[in-house]
Formats: sequence, structure tokens, C-alpha cells
Amino acid sequence: MTGLRHRPSAPTRRPDQWTPDLLAKVDWRRRAAAEPFHGVTTQDGLRPGLFPLRDTGVDVAGVRQAAEDYLAALSPTQLAAGRFPVDDVTWRHWANGARYFLRHGLCLEDFDDEKRHRALDIVRTSLSAYGYTQVVDLMHLNLTIGELRGEEDLLNEWLYWFSVYGEPENGRPWGWQLDGHHVNVNCVFVGDQMVLTPTFLGAEPVTADSGKYAGTSVFRREEAVGQELFGTLTSRQRERAVIADELPPDLFVGAFRDNLELDHQGLPLGELTSGQRAIAAELMGLYVNRAADGHARVRMDEVTAHLADTRFAWIGDGGSDGVFYYRLHSPVILVEFEHQAGVMFDNDVPSRRHVHTVVRTPNGNDYGIDLLRRHHERFHRRRSTG
Repeated sequence: MTGLRHRPSAPTRRPDQWTPDLLAKVDWRRRAAAEPFHGVTTQDGLRPGLFPLRDTGVDVAGVRQAAEDYLAALSPTQLAAGRFPVDDVTWRHWANGARYFLRHGLCLEDFDDEKRHRALDIVRTSLSAYGYTQVVDLMHLNLTIGELRGEEDLLNEWLYWFSVYGEPENGRPWGWQLDGHHVNVNCVFVGDQMVLTPTFLGAEPVTADSGKYAGTSVFRREEAVGQELFGTLTSRQRERAVIADELPPDLFVGAFRDNLELDHQGLPLGELTSGQRAIAAELMGLYVNRAADGHARVRMDEVTAHLADTRFAWIGDGGSDGVFYYRLHSPVILVEFEHQAGVMFDNDVPSRRHVHTVVRTPNGNDYGIDLLRRHHERFHRRRSTG
């Protein structure tokens, strides 16, 4: 971040006083989250039947035990603040910005080492080693921002809020959320099925050149493989893939955009050569393989089944140092990557120093909501009428 000045500080903790400006910003977020959920769709509307209840054969005993161990370590006061019903609206309150608006749950910074370890053990057991390392690296880079700005009290590796939803201890649907600056992971279990969306991961800077975590670097593969795929396209393929001339100000389906209507745009993957399809599969895998291995295999099978309906869209410069946006979009997955302008630092145009990514499950299954609906219809409605 050589030569860049940092922008003015913003409140990253619960304010002592809620100003009218802050209250207005909280209000529109609360109203957006309270809208009836139907998920990201196209102009053709919700496509039903994509997410059936089924047995995957993936072992979830370990992650369930990790959740039970964590809950057992909490005091009654912490349980009351850090545990929610599985269908609670606070799922939809996550926000990737550093500012405090609708944070909820328990802050990792307030835990002792044992409770912090137990919380992160749920995250670790849900994710692959690759996925967990990426999440932890991004938390570390939040401290790097604090070091560069001289604000470690406002920006650090533990300023993240953790919540558990539902009842892991009795086998019912449950999940967890990790929420804070640039790290927003929503994970839901229905039986042995897992939904790991929405997941927003970002970084500014993407590399720590100094400080406690010097040498940490993120998103290099997501950047390089996306650029490699675009670089292999013929001129005719590029005409299909490029959807705009200028980068959007932010991702299309970021926070509080759970119900966005976004049509499939770009180049169908079915029009790629076998070599290009292999690169596209590698790119998709960088996002899918954040999940623990068994769950990632199930998810990749789901994604591959809709390969013919998947499109690759591009905006920006395909040159070696260019900045760009890309999207992979099918009926069952939506991935976005974008280089951003500075927020914590004063570079006013997009650069490779600031990256945002998001993964969603379109057609109603973010937060596992479609699976939860089917579970309720199959088991609880039968119980209430039987």
C-alpha cells in the first residue's frame, strides 16, 4: 500500500450514540432483510425443484460435535446473545463493510482463547483446509489494515461476530454465521446436506507486506485463473462473454441483495473447447472447494449437472495488470469476482490491491432456505396433521 493514505475512520463497534445518519442506514438494511425471501432469480422468476432433500452420505458428526462443544462452553448470557432460531431474520443482516450497523451474535474479540478456539473449530470442521486457511488469512489481513492505519483497536483479526442457529444437538437443521469486515460466511446443515451461501470474502490489501502477518497473500488463484480463462477466448467468444464496458461500482449480489433479479449473461460454457472447460472447472473449484471435501464433491456434482446452463461473463481489462470483473452463473450457483477502488485507502480507481468475491445459491436456496422449507413440509407438517 506504498504511497496511499488511509481514509477517515468509521465506527466498527456498536456506537455509544446512534446519530440520525446511522439510524437511517440501519433502517434501510433492516427493511431490505425483512423483505419476503425468494432468492436471486432471473426475469423468468423462480425455477423450482432444483434442491431436493436427500442423503449425501457425508459425515456431519464431527461438525455437529464441534457445535455442541462450543454451545456447552457458553454462559447463559452468552447463549441468549449468540444463539438464534434456524429461521431467524438475522441470517440476512450480514454486511461485508467494516462499519457497525446490524452486527449480532458474539464477538470473537470478547472470548477467551478456549471459547474462541471452539467457535473457530466449527468453522474449521465445516470447511476444507484450503477454505479455512483462506478465511483465517482474510481475518489476519483485517489486522494488517489496522496496523497500516494505526487502528488495531478498530480493525483486527478478532473483530468478527459468530452466531449459531437451530439445534445441532438433536439432529435438527442448524447452522452458523461468521460476520465481519470482508468475511461473511453462512453455513446451514439440513440432515447431511450443507449449504455454504451466501459467502462473501474480500481483502484490502490482498497482500501483507509488513506487520504480524507479513507474507500473507489471498485471491491470487481466483484472479489468475479467471484472467487465464478470458485470455483463451477467441474474438467471437469474447463478444459473447463481455457484458459491459465499465466495471460496476460493486458486486451485483452483495449484502442485502438477497432477492435481486439478475439474468444469465455472457458466454455459455457449452461453447468452450475442452481445454477452456477445464480452466472453467478449475475456476469454479476455487469457490466450491472452500467447503469440506465431501460437501464440496456433492456441490460440484450439482454444479456440473447444470454446466450447459452456466455462463461466464466478463467486464474490464484482460491485460496482465488489468482490473476486471467476472461472473459464473447457473441455476444453482452464482460467483462474482471484482477488483475494487479503495475504501480503507485513498486509491479512487479499482486496483488489484482490493478484491471482493461472493458466492450465492440462486433460486431460493441461499441460507438453505429451500431445503429448510422442504424439511418442514416433509417432517413437521406431517407431525402437526398426523
